Amino acid sequence: MNKAIFLIAASVTLAGCGTLPTNTSLYSVHQPVVERTNYAIDLALDNSGIASADQVRLNDWFDVLGLGYGDRVSIDYGDGYVSSDAARDVSAAAARRGMMIADTAPTTPGVIAPGNIRVVVARSQASVPSCPDWSTTHENNYNGGNHSNYGCASNSNLAAIIADPEDLVRGRESGRLDRNSGKAAVNSYKTKTGGN
Repeated sequence: MNKAIFLIAASVTLAGCGTLPTNTSLYSVHQPVVERTNYAIDLALDNSGIASADQVRLNDWFDVLGLGYGDRVSIDYGDGYVSSDAARDVSAAAARRGMMIADTAPTTPGVIAPGNIRVVVARSQASVPSCPDWSTTHENNYNGGNHSNYGCASNSNLAAIIADPEDLVRGRESGRLDRNSGKAAVNSYKTKTGGN
C-alpha cells in the first residue's frame, strides 16, 4: 500500500515537471529576427538615361513604397553595360528622398530584358516571432529557471524601435576616430573652467 502511494506521488511530481522553466541562464531564448523583403521595378532606357515615362514611374514607385531610412536602393544592370546616365537618374530620384545608392544589388528573380535596368529596394523588418510565450509557470520553479516569457518585452521593444534592422544582423562599422577631436573638447572645457 505504501509502495503504491509513493509511486502515485512520484508520478504526480514528475508530471508537474513538464512545465518547469528550462532556461537557467541570464540570456533570453527570444531574440529579434530580421526579415528582408526586396521590391523591384524594371525601367526602360533611352539615349539619355531612363526613359521619361519610366522616370515618372520610378518616382511614383518610391512614393508608394514610402522610401526612407533603413531602406537600401540599388541598381541591377543584368548582363547589360553599366549606364552612368541611368545611375544618375536613379540617384537623383533617391536623393530627393534622402537616400543613396548601394554598391551592389541583391539577387532578384526573373531576367532583366535588354535595354532595361532593375531598381531594387531592400527593406528589413525586425520582430520577435516567438513572443509572448506563457508556456511555463513559476508555481513549482525548483531549478531556478527563467520564465518562458523572459526577455520578450526587452527584445520586442528593441525590434520595434531600431531605426535600421540591419544593424541587428551585422552592426555598423565605426568611422575612423579622430584622436584630436576628443583632445580639442577637453582643452575647450579646461579653458572655459580654468582647470588644469
